[in-house]
Amino acid sequence: MAKRSKIVRNDRRRVIVERYRERRAELTAIIASPRSTPEERDAARRELSRQPRDASATRVRNRDAADGRPRGFLRAFGVSRVRMRELAHGGYLPGVRKSSW
Repeated sequence: MAKRSKIVRNDRRRVIVERYRERRAELTAIIASPRSTPEERDAARRELSRQPRDASATRVRNRDAADGRPRGFLRAFGVSRVRMRELAHGGYLPGVRKSSW
């Protein structure tokens, strides 16, 4: 089980990322566009750097939905490898079987 503070901080980051998502997309489009002038690019870079650090989507950590474990996260299931194994053995994941050979 992850520390409660880490889980709450990550949830807060998700909210901040969502709040700034649209504006960040506009600014990155201006920076990447070959049609924008150097002054527009500089202004967009400055505004992007003034945004909060947690507004970047790369700051959000994928965590297990059940206990917040940060490592071994499986995107297809939204849980860690440990929890996925428990759910699969318990028969709670349809179509997932334990392999044996």
